[in-house]
Amino acid sequence: MKSFAIVGAGAVGSYYGARLVESGNEVRFLLRADFDEVSRNGLKVESIHGDFNLPEVDCFRSPEVVGKVDVVIVAWKATANDYFEAVIGPMLHEDTIILTLQNGMGNVERLSELFGLERVLGGMCFVCINRMKAGVIHHVGGGLIVMGEVQPASTGRLEALVEIFETAKIPCQGAPVLELVQWRKLVWNIPFNGLCITEGGITTRDLLAQDEGEERVRAIMAEVVSIAGALGHEIPAEFIDDQIEVTGPMGNYRPSSMIDFMEGREVELESIWGEPLRRAKAAGVETPLIDKLYEDLLRTVSKTH
Repeated sequence: MKSFAIVGAGAVGSYYGARLVESGNEVRFLLRADFDEVSRNGLKVESIHGDFNLPEVDCFRSPEVVGKVDVVIVAWKATANDYFEAVIGPMLHEDTIILTLQNGMGNVERLSELFGLERVLGGMCFVCINRMKAGVIHHVGGGLIVMGEVQPASTGRLEALVEIFETAKIPCQGAPVLELVQWRKLVWNIPFNGLCITEGGITTRDLLAQDEGEERVRAIMAEVVSIAGALGHEIPAEFIDDQIEVTGPMGNYRPSSMIDFMEGREVELESIWGEPLRRAKAAGVETPLIDKLYEDLLRTVSKTH
């Protein structure tokens, strides 16, 4: 695993890619909108763990020019998944690994259908991060990646990849069951990303400060935990307390879906809300609060876009 490509070099992709570069890895960034700025001035990371700059970045406009790499890291929004085949295909050699750091459900399945289960790993990023402008990333909290194999095997590559990320000062853990990690991430994403949109584009602090705001968040989190449990993935009740506790210090944090909504971009409605709900229905789990949130999101987003 000597060469990496970052597909979707927004806040998440640029931050983790920059960390990998700083520790001496060969990283190629696939860029479109930010290409001119980053190719001229590099990347600047403003981080709670210390700011750093990459004055020179290997950035490219097309996957064909990026060439074949050992690891493709997918960090774009799930709304771009129709481009998987065209973008990722040219970067693969016989043993290339694909690591998706996308939110929600359905991403690893789609990659596996296209490129084979044996290639695909998934990772959930527990991080507070925003792209302030082209080439400038603001890291305000967290940073942990928990990753796992779609098709677990005793190849040692998961452990090797975790070690590479840890060496790059990225907290990283391997997980034996990837789907459990996905549900744990959704415990936060479903209520906070959703309610911050439907309440008019507010921050996490604003939401928790509302009358019954925390109560609403906790109730939705409890429904997510119940879905996971019905599917065989137990999440302890105190995990909800932990999620509320870690959100407070984020301050006026703007969840990524809320930013997409406010800036007129497509929201990851299906991966974060639609697909988890479909899995809940298939398992016979009642989720009235998430059902309503999803309907409110569909109505809110359609009105604006």
